[in-house]
Amino acid sequence: MDTKPTPFLPALEGLRAIACCGIIVTHVAFQTGADTGSLINRMLARTDFFVPVFFALSGFLLWRRHRADFSWNLFDASNRRTVLGYYVKRVGRIMPAYLVTVGVVLLLFPVAGNPEWWQMLSNVFLVQIYVEGGLLGGLTHLWSLSVEMAFYLVLPLIAVLFGRRSWGIRVLCIIGLALISYGWAFIPAFASAPGPGALNPHIMPPAFAAWFAVGFLSAELEGRITPRAQTFIARCRPLFWAFAVAMLAVAASDGPEGLTHAEPAEFARRTLYGTLFAAALIMPYALSGRSRWLESSWMQALGRWSYSIFLWHMSMLSLVFPLLGIGLFQGYTALVLVATFVLTVPVAALSYAVVEEPARQWINAWWRDQRRKWDTTTASKDTAKATVTSQ
Repeated sequence: MDTKPTPFLPALEGLRAIACCGIIVTHVAFQTGADTGSLINRMLARTDFFVPVFFALSGFLLWRRHRADFSWNLFDASNRRTVLGYYVKRVGRIMPAYLVTVGVVLLLFPVAGNPEWWQMLSNVFLVQIYVEGGLLGGLTHLWSLSVEMAFYLVLPLIAVLFGRRSWGIRVLCIIGLALISYGWAFIPAFASAPGPGALNPHIMPPAFAAWFAVGFLSAELEGRITPRAQTFIARCRPLFWAFAVAMLAVAASDGPEGLTHAEPAEFARRTLYGTLFAAALIMPYALSGRSRWLESSWMQALGRWSYSIFLWHMSMLSLVFPLLGIGLFQGYTALVLVATFVLTVPVAALSYAVVEEPARQWINAWWRDQRRKWDTTTASKDTAKATVTSQ
């Protein structure tokens, strides 16, 4: 059974708030030394599994919207404009707030150090994961945005390859795409641990295909869920959350602690745990969208600010330690966590209000104006051709 998807799912906006909070928890745990030892500590470290939640959200929202938008025919003006419009909107969504964050951190935050010009440029252009020494203090977490940008770039190609095929073929192709992640670390050149500052194959885009695929599959299932099934899924959400917590515990118990480079089999298993974690949190809300808790005003606000929260939290975390007089890896995890939230949320709200949302609206308005101009020009040319033909 196919039903028309709801254009906007506010529960997923609230889920973004949860995901950005989880990312802050894992970075605070690492920097306060609470990522090793007890099971709880190791679970705090594994709240980095909210990265796959973000990737799955991107996969879900973009696949449901753009699956059938593109074609191979680049000679068709309408198709070229569709592709170009997709990229313009993606850049407008990501880059303005990102560039402001990178610029401010590089200029004003001591944690950035004294980077070389090529390190700064790699961060400006979101290619830091492909450049040795490209990850800079206060900006290290932005490797995931570099991965996101790679996904945005290839999505039209993926859509052209199988986005308009039958539902069954699409699902099989998505599963095949996901399998790339589980073989990636076994490539001989990627098996050994990288040296300090060297390229890390574990943060290259193919390693995360399975996490984006969770979103693709959720989008494919969305229109095939009956109202009765939606009600059942909504009632079972506590079980999905319990399963997600169980995945944190399993992942925390399996493989090296902390930031130790995982062996290929360990990395594949961790990728699987992250896949299941993301699926347990995304699918219950993508397939059965309403949630009073996630749709509350505070969760919606935090969801709107979540991208800016993500951008700024590491630089704010770097300020917390000197402000509190606490050294790195010396504990006080709860205090550092609260202080990081207190510093980050107002900065993120300001970034959203002053940079992120105005820039997105301006770029979208500019693009609509360009489309109108092109459409008017095309219509005028067609009218002129019709007039000449009729004569």
